[in-house]
Amino acid sequence: MKLMAAGRTDVGCRRKNNQDAIAWRLNDTAQTGFALVADGMGGYEGGGIASRLATEAVVDCLEPLLGSPPTDDAAMEMQLQDAISAANERIIEARAGQPELSKMGTTLVVAWVHHGRAHLAHLGDSRCYRVRDDGLEQRTRDDTVVQNMVDDGSITPEEAPRVPFRNVLTRALGSSNDAGASFDHFDMAAGERLLLCSDGLPEAVPESEWLAHLKADPDLDSQARRLVDASLDNQAPDNVSVVLIQTSP
Repeated sequence: MKLMAAGRTDVGCRRKNNQDAIAWRLNDTAQTGFALVADGMGGYEGGGIASRLATEAVVDCLEPLLGSPPTDDAAMEMQLQDAISAANERIIEARAGQPELSKMGTTLVVAWVHHGRAHLAHLGDSRCYRVRDDGLEQRTRDDTVVQNMVDDGSITPEEAPRVPFRNVLTRALGSSNDAGASFDHFDMAAGERLLLCSDGLPEAVPESEWLAHLKADPDLDSQARRLVDASLDNQAPDNVSVVLIQTSP
């Protein structure tokens, strides 16, 4: 089962710089690959630095594994955590002695796929969705105060988008020495996709409209472009990033 991947990122309609970072890699046989999205925070320069450092660290750790990937969930989870811990360390080291970067950090969502088995790791509110012909399934849980309120029944999911502090994170890279991620593992059927995105996409385009854009063109790059363009058409207030990774039909 071969893989295909594509992605797009855009500054959006209101921000002056793009603090998102994206990456993806496939091995020579396209049987194994990974993708990631990082959404930086912490000032005009800090967010972009944090997301870039996290992306570089994860790629440095995972790319060498493409030729000889772990074969079980526990081993892959350990490798993903090692990559995320390395990213966290780079951000903390870069922040040392630079007061202007004292609040920088980033969300991170990583998807690794090997012979149709998907492994996810994340911190923050960047998301991964499983895309099937009949709909979307969010596979990550937002690390936000608002999500905690939804979970404990304080507010309903329908009320969450109207909460003023809906983007306040409870976990992110660079915020502490503890960078323990959340994980998920599942098998993908032929033709299924994973959609990784920063929070700029769901803020700008309702999830109910995504599937139509994904079905409008068989080309992955065009699908990513259509989602980003739809965000821009809706005057996206934040940076918007999308990465797709698909198993061959």
